[in-house]
Amino acid sequence: MKNRFLKGIAVTAVLAFSATGLAITPARAASEIVVWADETRGPNLASVIKAKGDWVPGYTIKIVTYSSFDALKDAFDKATGTSGPDIVVGGNDWVPTAAKSGKLAPVTLTASQKARFNPTQFFDLSYKGKLYGVPVDINNVAMIYNTKLVSSAPNSFGDMVNYYKANKAAKGLKAGLCIAGGGMSWGAHSVFSALGADAYLMSKNGAVNTVQSFNPSIFGANVKKYLLTNGKSNGFFPATDTGCKDNFLAGTVPFAVIGNWEWKDYVAKGFEMNLMPVPGVVDGTYGRMFGSVSGALLTTFADKHGVAAGAKSLLVNFFGSTEGQVKYQLLEGRPPAEKGAQKDASVSAGQKGFGSAASLAGIPQIGAFLNNNKGGANYWDSAPAYWTAVLIDGKDATIEARKLAKIWKTNVATGKGDL
Repeated sequence: MKNRFLKGIAVTAVLAFSATGLAITPARAASEIVVWADETRGPNLASVIKAKGDWVPGYTIKIVTYSSFDALKDAFDKATGTSGPDIVVGGNDWVPTAAKSGKLAPVTLTASQKARFNPTQFFDLSYKGKLYGVPVDINNVAMIYNTKLVSSAPNSFGDMVNYYKANKAAKGLKAGLCIAGGGMSWGAHSVFSALGADAYLMSKNGAVNTVQSFNPSIFGANVKKYLLTNGKSNGFFPATDTGCKDNFLAGTVPFAVIGNWEWKDYVAKGFEMNLMPVPGVVDGTYGRMFGSVSGALLTTFADKHGVAAGAKSLLVNFFGSTEGQVKYQLLEGRPPAEKGAQKDASVSAGQKGFGSAASLAGIPQIGAFLNNNKGGANYWDSAPAYWTAVLIDGKDATIEARKLAKIWKTNVATGKGDL
């Protein structure tokens, strides 16, 4: 779901109350690194760090747990040099505001340390060209297919459409591909992208093109080819996510986009975690999904507390390492951001699948573009409006695509100053 809507070791878990945003925190000890986290991450981090005592020699580590992600955010917003943490495990959308306010400190990683992650993930945790933390876990969607209906992964978008058309009547299919997780804007971006429309154009190294937008003629033609018959929806891709999850679980939809927060629901029903990005119209290509990350963020308070060196070591040796992410995510259950952890044998198939999909086709969720409405509407409203206009109201796919491309291009061009 979208995010506007992430030498001896001593561990202390401290509960915070969301009503006040204040933590009951003991006095800070010398050489003590304090980490703030939410109600699930906190206890799991405490357990992992307690089990291994040499992540940062010479320092003790205290985990302060807040009652919710919102309570954590509220407390961090109010934090000062005396009360604040040295590291906070927070959302990528916290970075611009916290960096501008002087609460976050830049982080410098070596080339080998950077190579452990997808370059676009660093974009998520950066502001004005500076990196402020280490990616910890991924928030994304991926496509799953029902092996009782489809024997192997589709190579292209057209393969899925052809299967649907050939089996719609015989198998009583209610759709071919639908959005079960993330909604018709956040979750459906990979379908837009697979057909040729990205909210913003981004290279593999994480650079954003702030001048050009997607080609509306190509996208419109693909929508007409794959999703319409005589100007009307052919039923393959519904304009709404209503009923998608239930229909997929019931076996009446062969392909579905699901969220990484719900993969256990599908495992419980006996589905394989054959996760992949939505395939593009050309064999071997994929539609890009938003793959934002939560990060371990270094604060400027660490320097004031005299533990900046230790906090930076904890970022690299624990939060940014294969071993650290594997041990943590075995408890937390989220897809790890670090590439080695994504491939580790002890990580679940669901976690691996979402992590692999994000590595193949994930792009950062950039609020400066997506939340912007200088083009006449923001991304969140304009994206589902397109599906409604074309698939329900029967408006011309290419004409509506031109309107959409103009909106997104303007939003990117006017939002680049906030990166």
